[in-house]
Amino acid sequence: MTGAVITIAVILLVVGGITGSVVAYFRLQRHRADAAAMASYRRLAEESAAVQQSLQGQLSALEDRVRSVEGLLRSVG
Repeated sequence: MTGAVITIAVILLVVGGITGSVVAYFRLQRHRADAAAMASYRRLAEESAAVQQSLQGQLSALEDRVRSVEGLLRSVG
C-alpha cells in the first residue's frame, strides 16, 4: 500500500512540475509579446512627438508671416 502511495505522490510531483513549466513558458511568451508591443508604441509616441514639434515650428513660421502681412496691410490702409 505504501508503495502505491509513494508512486502516486511521485507521479503527482512530476505532473505538477511539467504543468508549472508549461504555464511559466506561456507566461514568458505573453510577456515577450507585450514587450514587443510596448516597444512599438514607444516608437510611435516618439515619432508623434517629433511630428508635433515640426508642426509647431511650421505654425510659428506661418504666424510670423501673417503678422508681417497684417503689418503691411495696416501700413497701406
